[in-house]
Amino acid sequence: MNIKELAAHLGLSQTTVSRVMNDSATEYRIAADTQQRVLEAAASLNYEPNAFARGLRKKRSFTLGVMVPEISEGYAATVLAGIGESLLQEKYFYFVVSHRHRPELLRSYPRLLLSRAVEGIIAVDTPVREELPVPIIAVSGNSRKNGILTIELDHETAARYALSHLFDLGHRKIAFIKGQSFSADTSARWAGIRKACSALGIRIRPALVVQLEGNEPGSQPGYVATRKLLTQGGQFSAIFAFNDISAIGAIIALHEAGISVPAKVSVIGFDDISSASTNNPALTTVRQPLYEMGRTAASTLLRQIREGGSARRPESILVSPCLIKRRSTDRAPH
Repeated sequence: MNIKELAAHLGLSQTTVSRVMNDSATEYRIAADTQQRVLEAAASLNYEPNAFARGLRKKRSFTLGVMVPEISEGYAATVLAGIGESLLQEKYFYFVVSHRHRPELLRSYPRLLLSRAVEGIIAVDTPVREELPVPIIAVSGNSRKNGILTIELDHETAARYALSHLFDLGHRKIAFIKGQSFSADTSARWAGIRKACSALGIRIRPALVVQLEGNEPGSQPGYVATRKLLTQGGQFSAIFAFNDISAIGAIIALHEAGISVPAKVSVIGFDDISSASTNNPALTTVRQPLYEMGRTAASTLLRQIREGGSARRPESILVSPCLIKRRSTDRAPH
């Protein structure tokens, strides 16, 4: 059934039916009982508005693209949840593509999304290296290039919170698990760590610094990095991990080596993903508001689409972290 037939069935104009089905009834003061009649008839007669035709009329697709490194528990999944919630409220459809940091996909996906008529793109921890004819919002990842607005964490404050917590607990020999070289947050977070260590008088020992390798999701990279720390022979009483997933892998490796957490070694993570609070022990972590960052990215992109080039845009939106203290950190052993 098309809208003309539905309108004839109800004895209403096509315009009235269209406004009800497109959630514009209140704006045009269509009576509540008329709205109810239209919705009940549409449901019983299996009528669905033609989104493609609507887009053609308005020269809009009401569709966005979202690029993420991977779809698994952790950073990207939580940001994506916030994006999805915001876009659902605005009745936008969206495509999600995961690239696993493969260069050929990073090159092809933006154009592939454009071929699907997306009105804008959200890049989550994903570099966008070329200028595109649609607005782009980055959740980390673009260093304020190409006119892309970036939603980013205050990494200096985050590092200071984590290291001050360990310092106050008496930890001086701290090991660090850096992020993978392809992650947009790695260099910014490491710069924040170096600055915080300098301010606190904490020496960064090369033997106590390892880097996550590979793009495998889950805790395995953190497990491997911690095994490497243990074989290098350096003595440490705490580990500051790049993210919660790698911190959980670190705890598994420490337990296998007979090192209790936090009695012998404290571990602190980053992000505050859902499993951080249920891990054993529950993970002390620096929380970044990933869900809200996703919502902000979506709402900001939609505002840019509606305003076009008329509004002056900031280069970045800085968000604040907070420290969540749980049972994986304790006083340094004597």
